[in-house]
Amino acid sequence: MGGASKLRTVDELAHIVARAKADGKRVVMANGCFDLLHVGHVRYLAAARRLGDVLIVAINSDDSTRALKGCGRPIVGAGERAEIVSALECVDYCFVFDELTLDDSIRRLRPDVHAKGTDYTRDNVPERSTVLEVGGTVEIVGDDKDHSTKDLVKLIIERFPRSG
Repeated sequence: MGGASKLRTVDELAHIVARAKADGKRVVMANGCFDLLHVGHVRYLAAARRLGDVLIVAINSDDSTRALKGCGRPIVGAGERAEIVSALECVDYCFVFDELTLDDSIRRLRPDVHAKGTDYTRDNVPERSTVLEVGGTVEIVGDDKDHSTKDLVKLIIERFPRSG
């Protein structure tokens, strides 16, 4: 499936999820900013995909990324981040969202599993109560939080300082 065909609206995904569940498939949702995609992101999404049959990835919009990460972020715009994430084989669908949390989308899509990275615990996932409210579970997946976009940017600046 090509990257462009993986990008959907929440309304489209509601129909896709309903069909998948009617077919007995387990739907997993993961989310993040995915600014400067790195191996930590790939490992997180691959591990999330192993939790079910369909992986939907929610990508923070430019405004919500800025609110979460601060001035100067995102480095890559939401459209391009969505295209890059969509190109990953483990991702079935993705969408861009404006809110700081996925609560509204979780209520609408009702995933079986909400997967978060290892910088969270099952108890401190912001959407935890909403996931439980819709009958889902929260799972923590991926490798240790040894990779970050912030660290990549710092490394680039250190290795390629401005001259003149």
